[in-house]
Amino acid sequence: MLDEIKRDLAATGNVGLDEILCGGLERGHLYLIEGTPGAGKTTLALQFLLEGIRSGERALYVTLSETESELRKMARSHGWSLDGISIMEIVPLESSTELQGIVHPSEIELGQTIQQIFDTVKEQRPDRLVIDALTEVRLLAEDRFNYRRQILALKRFFHGRGCTVVALDDLTDAAPGLQLHSIVHGVISLEQRKMEYGVVRRRLSVGKLRGVDYRSGFHDYVIRRGGIIVYPSLVASLHNEEFEPNPLVSGVPALDNLLGGGLRRGTSTLLTGPSGAGKTTLAILYALAATKRGRAAFFAFDEHYRTASERAAGLGLDLAGSVEAKSFQWIGLSPTTLSPGEFVSKVQREVDAGVEMVVIDSLNSYIASMPEEQALILHMHELLSYLGNKGVVTIIIMAQHGLIGETQAPLDLSFMADSIVLLRYFEAEGQVRKAISVLKSRSGKHESAIREYQLQSGSGVNVGQPIKEFQGVLTGVPVFVGHANQLASGNGKGVE
Repeated sequence: MLDEIKRDLAATGNVGLDEILCGGLERGHLYLIEGTPGAGKTTLALQFLLEGIRSGERALYVTLSETESELRKMARSHGWSLDGISIMEIVPLESSTELQGIVHPSEIELGQTIQQIFDTVKEQRPDRLVIDALTEVRLLAEDRFNYRRQILALKRFFHGRGCTVVALDDLTDAAPGLQLHSIVHGVISLEQRKMEYGVVRRRLSVGKLRGVDYRSGFHDYVIRRGGIIVYPSLVASLHNEEFEPNPLVSGVPALDNLLGGGLRRGTSTLLTGPSGAGKTTLAILYALAATKRGRAAFFAFDEHYRTASERAAGLGLDLAGSVEAKSFQWIGLSPTTLSPGEFVSKVQREVDAGVEMVVIDSLNSYIASMPEEQALILHMHELLSYLGNKGVVTIIIMAQHGLIGETQAPLDLSFMADSIVLLRYFEAEGQVRKAISVLKSRSGKHESAIREYQLQSGSGVNVGQPIKEFQGVLTGVPVFVGHANQLASGNGKGVE
């Protein structure tokens, strides 16, 4: 704790990155931001300088690759003004047409380029400096030894001047650039990943930050108008709250009894079954019940709000009224444009705003946003742990492959959920009906019975009495072998 108090930090102008860096960059050191063209290095560097201007500091941008007009045009695309930032545009000697054929030795060209930087820094005495980009210095140096020597000279020059330096490297040189990592005080790597379908995904990692227990691993980020938004990876253990594990009841006694009295705070429930079995409606029922004592958030990957609200109205559930009253947040999402980190950030934002229940519909589409199966399991584990620590009631919906016969889940997350509710189709008396059962519940005693599950026009969800005359429910082909009077009536008026 004492070391943290003594650190003199320069905020980067990016809240998410500062969280990863445990406050920002320590002043007076040389840092490296590396990444391929288009990764956002210049945008991040300008955010760093603009934050300095807001703090009343002097800022200098030395560019060896882009022109000043290009920088200002890029800044305007983000709605920024570069007023207050000094821009020094250096043209290496080898690219000057007047000197071509006269001066060629790389030592002279590189030495004069470095000297121009030194002279400008001595004159302007900036508090923050960006050098864009080291690729040009590397090309002028021609060999690794000379390049490293010049970077060491830069580091020695800035030592003791109180100037925080950020150097950019676009990694376009085929030669590995790891020799820089041992020289600089910290390394931030930006990475772009092209997906088979959808937008480019971006993530960053901090490869090194001397003397700081920074947040390691990959962190998603996006480039939007206004700059880069970084989504730090979630660490559930950092979020703990005291709460009473009170049950949330749906208002349908038979359903709550099936679940051992309802859904308790700080627990997660997995609703699984074939498509159309009524999983989303069941989740909406509990979410509307949550709005009577607080707020609920429904993250919908699959269904549009208009379709869901019309179906809910047909069942007598006032989804539209709760949304209008802002006690029910319906958040539509697209898995092709949403990174896992951004999704987690949206969930955290709602929880911080006071949401007591979260529904994720569905995991099938969330999987599409993160093709790496193992990474999905780790993300979901951390997210569910976070929601549990915050006392949130969580419902996760996962559709099984297939409608009738043997069905399979796309991913086994059953060990993570506190409760598992299984919905199934079955045939009886020439009709397709639905059955509901609870496979597990960590929060308390639950019924092991199988009940009939109905969605009825105007009266909502109906759960019948336990039906013992079932065979083969868990195989995916339930067979009813009892009498018709054991079944609920009115199934023909169901609303899907």
